[in-house]
Amino acid sequence: MSHAAPTADTGDANRERSRFATELRDALSGRAILLVLGVLALQLGFVLSYIGAFHAPTPHRIPVAVVAPAAVADQLVRQLDELDGEPIRARTADSADQARALVLDRTVDAAVVVDTGGTTDTLLVASASGPAVSDTAAQIAQRVEAARNREVTVEDILPPAAGDGRGLSSFYLALGWIIGGYLVAAILGIAGGARPANTRRTLIRLGALALYAMASGLGGALIVGPVLDALPGHHVQLWLIGALVVFAAGAATVAFQVVLGIAGIGVTILAFVILGNPSAGGAYPAPLLPPFWRAIGPWLPPGAATTAIRNTVYFEGHATTGPLWVLAGYAIGGAVLALVTALLRQRHTAEPSHGRHEPDEPRTT
Repeated sequence: MSHAAPTADTGDANRERSRFATELRDALSGRAILLVLGVLALQLGFVLSYIGAFHAPTPHRIPVAVVAPAAVADQLVRQLDELDGEPIRARTADSADQARALVLDRTVDAAVVVDTGGTTDTLLVASASGPAVSDTAAQIAQRVEAARNREVTVEDILPPAAGDGRGLSSFYLALGWIIGGYLVAAILGIAGGARPANTRRTLIRLGALALYAMASGLGGALIVGPVLDALPGHHVQLWLIGALVVFAAGAATVAFQVVLGIAGIGVTILAFVILGNPSAGGAYPAPLLPPFWRAIGPWLPPGAATTAIRNTVYFEGHATTGPLWVLAGYAIGGAVLALVTALLRQRHTAEPSHGRHEPDEPRTT
């Protein structure tokens, strides 16, 4: 039996298939496939987190003060606390003035002032803290008062500024600063290597990030203040808060990159965008969020930043100490973790020859 010799066309086809297989392996390396799967996980996590947080807002233990004679106040507090689903957590206040102070210093979100001489009570709210909570408190108050054969009028003692719309400017300003912080850190990592070669280069990267944070904080404060008049006043405070927010987000991102390499950017997106944004109290403040998002929101930079900005602009800085400490923790903790990890890597990879130059980690293109 005779066999036909391979033709030139067959050889060309084999070589073309071989070249294609080689290019396919180069384009879809194991590392590339893992990164693509990571992106898919982040994408699905984004959908799950945002819809999970926002698809069914339900009030939970909204803090409310009650002003009334002792017997009436105790009865109304019990009635509010025993509502199905625990939408309200009630307490008493001695006077209408004290109730206003409690609303304005962020101790409570609303206050009911009972009119003992009539049938119409007053609900005090400050919608600058988030109109969604004020609206929900008003709906609950109207339902409860109707069951008591009484009426209620809503008095908004501190609405958002005229240029602040639905009171979302604080959230969007925080979001812009957070995005700027982690993006500039990611870009520095991509341009110069996710893992700097030594502590000196890590310090340089953190120093560049600090300068960027000061510029970014000033720019954001100017935009929401003099440019758009969305959050009037408090320009210096907003500048400093903005610088802290940007540096906190950036330093944490640098730390994640130094520890995990390019995958650290994905961890940043997971923490700050996928989990941090829906739990920040922007569209829906914490009392309307499901338990998971309500619990993590104050401990992530978007939530801490939103609260610090909003309470500085509208509530004379009340209840900002905790959020500022959270942001400082990310800023200091991120910088320290990045430096310590860089130092340990530098010692681990050091050669006996002290004059040897240590390059950065290869850049990702």
